[in-house]
Amino acid sequence: MKKKTKVAAIALAAAMSTGVLAGCGLVSTNTSRDYAQVIAEVNITNSANFASSEYADYADVIGTAQITKRDMVAYFLSTGYSMMQSYGWTYHDTFAMISETLVNRQVYLQYAMLYLLEDESTDETKEFTAEGYRAAVEEASDDEKSLAALAYFLNDDEEKKALYDTRVLFNDTLDSQETTYLDTQSDSTDTEETARTTPTGIDTEDEDYYNEAYQVYTGTNAAADCVGYEVQDGSTPTSRRKAYGDLIASLRSNELISAGEDTTNIENLSYFKMELENSYETALINKMTDIFETAIKSTVTQETAQEVYDNTYARQERAFAADTSSFESALDGVSDTSFVLTAPEANYGFVVNILIPFSTKQSLDLSNATADLGDTKGNKFNARADLLEQIEGTDQRGTWFTGTTDYSFLPNTDAEDPSDDVDNVYTGGESNRSYLFFKDSILENTQYQRVPNYYGRYTYNGTVTPKDDSYVLTPNRITIDGFIQEMEGYLTSAAAAVTVGNAYTVEEGQYVNGIDAEDTPVSGTSAGYFDRSVSDYYTAENTVDYSKFIYYAGQVSFEDGFNANNMFLDGSAENVAYSVINELSFAYNTDTAGLNSYLGYAISTGSTDYVPEFEYAAQYVCRNGAGNYVVVATDYGWHIIYCTFSFVADGDGGVAAPYTFNWEDRAQEGTFSYLFYEALCADLVSDYASTMQTKAIDAYSDCAVVYEDRYADLSGLDTAS
Repeated sequence: MKKKTKVAAIALAAAMSTGVLAGCGLVSTNTSRDYAQVIAEVNITNSANFASSEYADYADVIGTAQITKRDMVAYFLSTGYSMMQSYGWTYHDTFAMISETLVNRQVYLQYAMLYLLEDESTDETKEFTAEGYRAAVEEASDDEKSLAALAYFLNDDEEKKALYDTRVLFNDTLDSQETTYLDTQSDSTDTEETARTTPTGIDTEDEDYYNEAYQVYTGTNAAADCVGYEVQDGSTPTSRRKAYGDLIASLRSNELISAGEDTTNIENLSYFKMELENSYETALINKMTDIFETAIKSTVTQETAQEVYDNTYARQERAFAADTSSFESALDGVSDTSFVLTAPEANYGFVVNILIPFSTKQSLDLSNATADLGDTKGNKFNARADLLEQIEGTDQRGTWFTGTTDYSFLPNTDAEDPSDDVDNVYTGGESNRSYLFFKDSILENTQYQRVPNYYGRYTYNGTVTPKDDSYVLTPNRITIDGFIQEMEGYLTSAAAAVTVGNAYTVEEGQYVNGIDAEDTPVSGTSAGYFDRSVSDYYTAENTVDYSKFIYYAGQVSFEDGFNANNMFLDGSAENVAYSVINELSFAYNTDTAGLNSYLGYAISTGSTDYVPEFEYAAQYVCRNGAGNYVVVATDYGWHIIYCTFSFVADGDGGVAAPYTFNWEDRAQEGTFSYLFYEALCADLVSDYASTMQTKAIDAYSDCAVVYEDRYADLSGLDTAS
């Protein structure tokens, strides 16, 4: 799991103008000259507090930053207009907010520059000096001096990322506009395959690598020259040029590019440089946040961390005992930065739900059977059982690999090659299958990076056929019994790779005809499930017995029991088992709401909003603990339900603490102690960064001069006719 997202420009967000295509000219009478008017000037050295500050020696270094009317309009198009719609703000209030935000941002950026000049230990790759800064600015052309001033305080990686982010912004904007010219209708009339979302943590670039060849695809250039960019389905040079033409027209109507600018090279546009400057500014603010993170972490001691854990536990224990609903709300918000450390009672937990659904035709047949037969005598359930036997699922990951990038789909089959791990991965299924090694399809510095804590070794269940510069992926169909075989085979294979001492075993599952009073599966056969009398679905009181819909039950047994502290510790038994299930979910699951959830669906001991069969089965696996799984039937199809985590009784009538904080484990990525410590530090960083921003802005707020009359026409749009 990834740690808490970095605090970027906490109160100073200058969002890029992705909304520019949504509008036309804001004020029809405005001219380029009008938009070039300076509406505010910021020079931190003009503050009354500057002379007595630690930065007084740099009075002749930092120049004056100018904010133009064009900057205000760009900000409005990206953020302001949506705020008006969301919050009912007036134009006057919105432009007042924009003016204050842009001024505060420049005040803080100048403070950041002074901070970096004063502190020589802030960047290991670069030394900042007043002389170096002056030289960098003086050497730049007049229209790029502001970029050069910012770039001086960024290292190569930070500059590269800022440029990459800007290019991504423009490609995303053009992608969105281009869809208006594309035929998005599907010829498919009945398919179980849905569009795959990629797992959380997959980025379009390696965290520390940004392809300098990546370019904005405008249609005036060739998509093949934009290394790393993948054209949309249905995209053509014509549709892309149309989208680009719309962007240029909108920029012109909003006076965001000047007359006579060469629009064939997007990166030469003044608007592109404006957005690049925004990216540089955000990078500098993030750099300051990194500095604060290092500083604040050094202040966190074992005692303070333990105290935060103990206080959080005690607070939750009191709150949950007084109000169970607050506990259930907390469960819904569980993440790698928000933890539930106790529970009012045992058996609450989380489950991953893998849905292998009825086809469209099968769902229609079930609907018709329900209408004809009803539920009174179980005839509907018999009809459903017949349809359940016909369900076939498919590996749906093919939609991830539709671009032209070489993902090395096929594995290396050279047994003499020590790097070839074909013999060390589970290949399951039919021997004549062609395999896509998912691990090998996430190559460094290509479209995807390897997902943290994602096992990444389950082979594509289908055939992979080269075609031109891409591949055609044709999935095999798989029955529910075939899926169970795949799952248990893969779990068993993964278990063999787990470090000795934290091992687990996969208990042989069994087909069941129901659950007895002690929640013990009653042995049966798969055939027996589809061959029941009507009365088999009911209790003596003639009410539906939902335990009868559990088709299969199995268990992953962890040595010394399940340890929630190591749930996301790479290589731990708990993590490997979870990752296998998660990977299979991404391969086969059509319940897209459950994809990318932290631990899965939260399950309570009482009634829920789930359908009864699912609810029963989910509560059953939670009672039995993490690692248990069942297959259950509903009107949606087959559900494979795996318990990722549950609160268990402590033997004294209470609930055992699922997590303990260990100071030594804080450096071990993936442990609870690591996640808790990182979340604690992130909160402190957020508070500290926000405090430092506020402190700097308050201390030097008198350094700005604002010319409100120069944007009075924008503020006065409320009353304009």
